[in-house]
Amino acid sequence: MDGMLILLKDSGIYQLEAGQFVMMLVGLLLLYLAIKKNFEPLLLLPIGFGAILVNVPGAGFLAAPVLDASGHLASPGGILHYVYETGIATGLFPLVIFMGVGALTDFGPVLANPRTLLLGAAAQFGIFATVLGALALSAMNLMDFSLADAAAIGIIGGADGPTAIFVASRLAPDLLGAIAVAAYSYMALVPLIQPPIMRFLTTVEERRIEMQQLRSVSKTEKIIFPLALLLLVALFLPTAAPLLGMFCFGNLMRESGVVDRLSDTARNALINITTIFLGLGVGSKLSSEAFLNQKTLGILVLGIIAFAIGTASGVLMAKLMNRFSSTKINPLIGAAGVSAVPMAARVANKVGLEANPQNFLLMHAMGPNVAGVIGSAVAAGVMISYVNGLGL
Repeated sequence: MDGMLILLKDSGIYQLEAGQFVMMLVGLLLLYLAIKKNFEPLLLLPIGFGAILVNVPGAGFLAAPVLDASGHLASPGGILHYVYETGIATGLFPLVIFMGVGALTDFGPVLANPRTLLLGAAAQFGIFATVLGALALSAMNLMDFSLADAAAIGIIGGADGPTAIFVASRLAPDLLGAIAVAAYSYMALVPLIQPPIMRFLTTVEERRIEMQQLRSVSKTEKIIFPLALLLLVALFLPTAAPLLGMFCFGNLMRESGVVDRLSDTARNALINITTIFLGLGVGSKLSSEAFLNQKTLGILVLGIIAFAIGTASGVLMAKLMNRFSSTKINPLIGAAGVSAVPMAARVANKVGLEANPQNFLLMHAMGPNVAGVIGSAVAAGVMISYVNGLGL
């Protein structure tokens, strides 16, 4: 009888708390969105599964290693503890992801139409607006966000998951789970969030604007650009160099044409392996203690506001540029200035085709889309530099 009682008390059902059950349901919801709705499945699936694992009572997936009195290892710790500490707390996984994204990226659309850099820059306004919004909520005693917290939350507006994780791991590690889930959830919901904003801010005539075919970009230009970009960033904003450095390195491997095996590994096997562990590591931060609180709700609300402002800013910048240029830009491509590559560019193309079946905007939208990746990394560097400079 005593043995049965011991087994009962050791069971997950006996130890299960209400918060853990709720977070398991959240994990199942993320799995549903990934599998049934196909929303960012490469990340939402491991994040959702990680959330379930970390909330299994008594399993110890996130347990830290324990030493005995003599300093020997008494308990090895859980696998998710090592995944998080090795790859996310150190910033390793986001940097490897950026290298893989660089190897997947073609800077041709940006180089063929440099004006799209302005669209990518404008879309980052959502980041800074949200930082001010988070600080305003704190000033009104509605939330308790420090400047470091606000800076980490604001990056959600760039719709760049790896950058959001990188900044949160350095400025607000306690908020990393909520920030990562918000960033990737809103990236997955780009096809639902962006079109209404794009239609509201543009007329049918603007959406029908057909853009001129892009010029051909030489291989030399494509090789020089990542090197020049890295040098400029390293000289003026060193805190952004880790992200953009790995991004430029991956792109240089792609464009040089002399390390095809390395480039192929970076954009396929390596980025896929890293994505698995990144998702599990992020999911490990979705414990009931860390996630079920007022701050999480504030982060989710501020995140979608940031994303909406970023989308709107890109569209409005394109409309402004059209007032001073004889060569018109379809304002829809401004919405692709957020960093959700290539989802945002595809959405811009889809909305453009709805207004004009002959209006193919995909390659044009890739310009601001890639510029948005650069812009969010620069914004991240600014945030880290400013907060560290204040000693916060």
